[in-house]
Amino acid sequence: MSALAPPGPPPGGGAMAFTFAAFCYMLTLVLCASLIFFVIWHIIAFDELRTDFKNPIDQGNPARARERLKNIERICCLLRKLVVPEYSIHGLFCLMFLCAAEWVTLGLNIPLLFYHLWRYFHRPADGSEVMYDAVSIMNADILNYCQKESWCKLAFYLLSFFYYLYSMVYTLVSF
Repeated sequence: MSALAPPGPPPGGGAMAFTFAAFCYMLTLVLCASLIFFVIWHIIAFDELRTDFKNPIDQGNPARARERLKNIERICCLLRKLVVPEYSIHGLFCLMFLCAAEWVTLGLNIPLLFYHLWRYFHRPADGSEVMYDAVSIMNADILNYCQKESWCKLAFYLLSFFYYLYSMVYTLVSF
């Protein structure tokens, strides 16, 4: 009978197992790449705002001032559109890792989830906008804070991407 057995690993051993945790890591890799693009867009937008803020040319020109204000409002509107998807995707990560019982990965993501919740619920109370008001964003301190926040998120998402990649491979191979 053993002469008829096909060559290769024995049945049930040596094959990769596709588990829910592996699926979570695969989906998280794709979504993490989108979060990296969101954050890169934030960094570019804040840099554009900073450059426009520092440009002394035509500051006395009213037509140029209206054009600059429209540009700032356009950028802030686009930034606001990315906030809820970013927070929702990261919340989905945490929910998936909770359901998959990936406690270490969940523990690594919880601090940013709490920060996102804090940031969302401590938005300006006077408006319906989440954040990135066209007037307040041009305050140099707020602009610096937003830019540093984006760089920190980029570092977190990049490190997380490679951690998710390693964890996905480890999960697929270990079972």
